Amino acid sequence: MLRMLASEIAHAVGGELHGDDVTVTGSVETDSRLVEAGSAFFAMPGEVTDGHRFVDAAIAAGAALVVAERTLEQDVPHIVVPDGVVALGALAADVIRRVREHGQLTVIGVTGSNGKTTTKNMLQAILEQHGPTVSPVKSFNNEVGAPMTMLRIDEATRFLVLEMGASVEGDIARLTAMAHPDVGVVLKVGLAHAGEFGGVEATARAKTEMVRDLGSQHVAVLNRDDERVAAMAGATRARIAWFGTDAGPAHDPTALWADGIDSTLEGTVAIVHRGDEAWPLRMRILGEHHVMNALAALTVADALGLDLAQATTALATLERAERGRMELLEPGGGVTVINDAYNASPDSTAAALRALAHMTRQAGRRSIAVLGEMAELGSHAVEEHDRLGRLAVRVRIDRLVVVGDGAKAIHDAAELESSFGQETTWVATADEAEALLRGELADGDVVLFKSSNVSGLQSLAERIGGA
Repeated sequence: MLRMLASEIAHAVGGELHGDDVTVTGSVETDSRLVEAGSAFFAMPGEVTDGHRFVDAAIAAGAALVVAERTLEQDVPHIVVPDGVVALGALAADVIRRVREHGQLTVIGVTGSNGKTTTKNMLQAILEQHGPTVSPVKSFNNEVGAPMTMLRIDEATRFLVLEMGASVEGDIARLTAMAHPDVGVVLKVGLAHAGEFGGVEATARAKTEMVRDLGSQHVAVLNRDDERVAAMAGATRARIAWFGTDAGPAHDPTALWADGIDSTLEGTVAIVHRGDEAWPLRMRILGEHHVMNALAALTVADALGLDLAQATTALATLERAERGRMELLEPGGGVTVINDAYNASPDSTAAALRALAHMTRQAGRRSIAVLGEMAELGSHAVEEHDRLGRLAVRVRIDRLVVVGDGAKAIHDAAELESSFGQETTWVATADEAEALLRGELADGDVVLFKSSNVSGLQSLAERIGGA
């Protein structure tokens, strides 16, 4: 973070400073274990514990300043605020304002039901070739994680890439008001978190918040293939930069689009077009669906005036989308594991199943899908799990293992769809799935693990994959 006086921080967050007007020279942290000399520690109540309990640990680690929701007894400079989360966001907004005044900062916001983290990693690979770039650790994209990413910038930062997630309508608008993106990317509107939003139309309204708040000097990067995203063009003042699998009905010469898309166990290829120009895209990332994420990242690069040949080359350097996202693991014994169990939605799970079926047919290998619950679907849960069970049959997955009560509808649907019942098994726990797999896996098998975090399949994939 920028070097700032405690009084400057107090002014930014609307708090009252107690103690000396020290200079914060280190990072801003909400976890006392990450505090170093010169850090500012935000002590905030959480779902599991209360950060105020760890003030002593933060001081011992070298915290120069504490931001708290009550006056502290400890002898440490501290700022008292009514709400720590609101204060964190206010400080992030102030830091971005200061860097914009004295640097050359460009802010890119990325939202969508699927693909945010992969697209963020792609943008990091492209943009860091042109200047210091800051992007989220893992998937920090909520009211705490996004400001924490913003607070990592300094005067030298050239590009800031932000994931903008939401649990309810209004979340993305608040993050947009903090960061004021120069470029806003919307990838897809799907059923991810539909249970929290109340349906896909509410999800679409939430994802529209970022582009709605862009100015005429900004750029909205929109997915032409998703009708709900495409409709957002009418909700923004920003210049539109399109991406998709064609140039659109008007054959837009500025749009980026791709054809020749194919994916094998060695990676994914496509040809990227803009007008009469074309660039080969070769990625080690698995799955044809990741071409859309690549197109989004390349469209951002194009909107910023960066060289597209250099940008496509940068994408070839990425070894994986992210840990737990179509991550290829080869533990030996001729078995290949695809760990895609960091998170799951109906769209991403369907894409992963199609990718598994396509890649294994090309390679002449047996496909095994180990599927767990897709969380946060609300009233859509049974229907969407049922749909995936039927899809697994229709794309001819050879063996299906379904884990947990929340996913049982996948198994039931697969049994009902055809004679597939002999190749589908439901088990209650990840431990049971592990015992079953270790008894069945054979040379040449390709095993996909796909679920939301609640299922515990990511750690199972890593155990089977030897990670």
